[in-house]
Amino acid sequence: MTDASANRGTPLVEMRHMSLSFGGVKAVDDVGIDLYPGEVVGLLGHNGAGKSCLIKMLSGAYRRDAGEIWVAGQKAQIDNPRDAKHFGIETIYQTLALADNIDAPGNLFLGREKMTAYGTLDDTAMEAETRKVMQRLNPNFKNFKQPVKDLSGGQRQSVAIARAIYFNAKVLIMDEPTAALGPAETKQVADLIMQLKKEGIGIFLISHDLHDVFDLSDRVFVMKNGKMVGSVRTKDVTKDDVLGMIILGKMPEGHGQAEMAELH
Repeated sequence: MTDASANRGTPLVEMRHMSLSFGGVKAVDDVGIDLYPGEVVGLLGHNGAGKSCLIKMLSGAYRRDAGEIWVAGQKAQIDNPRDAKHFGIETIYQTLALADNIDAPGNLFLGREKMTAYGTLDDTAMEAETRKVMQRLNPNFKNFKQPVKDLSGGQRQSVAIARAIYFNAKVLIMDEPTAALGPAETKQVADLIMQLKKEGIGIFLISHDLHDVFDLSDRVFVMKNGKMVGSVRTKDVTKDDVLGMIILGKMPEGHGQAEMAELH
């Protein structure tokens, strides 16, 4: 861990010596990564580099073969998505997993609906709560009555993120958050991420596209062939430096591996 990291307190999440194999092939090989409150960490690498497998062990989608997960300084047993949610870890998949034919409040409370004393859906209370969380997250959001299929990509991201943070997510995993979005929608997502940072939420951005995440990330970790190449602070490097890490599998000139030592 770097001196800078040592002054930042306890990581929200730390994964140590993580390994995962499929049929004898090591998808993730002794990898470590960490994330601090109010930080955005990009996880980059070609398709098949192991980044999705690493994060799926954190989200509970895959069970690790080896390694430790620590959440807020406590060792955490995460064997399934319910465990991850218990530790405040939520995943926003590229597909967003929204119910297209219902509105934002319906999606926010899907499976956890508020009921009236008479046993009917309390639509008024659900809309009021949705308006409250959206006011924090995206004050320009006005489409509370429309089915989410009619919303823009950026607005749909708002709904998915609102659902996660309403139920007290401390760590958000965002999978290809700006893929297939236009410039205006990409800016919407960037604004959402900046707001989440202010609230102290930690965010993992997973992408194979350097340009998707470089400008949004405080640090990037790069994986190649199941191994961790290294991590750099984005303010200290260029996109070309990181591209070299992705393609060549080695750190840029002048950037050593010392900061990775504790995580490997």
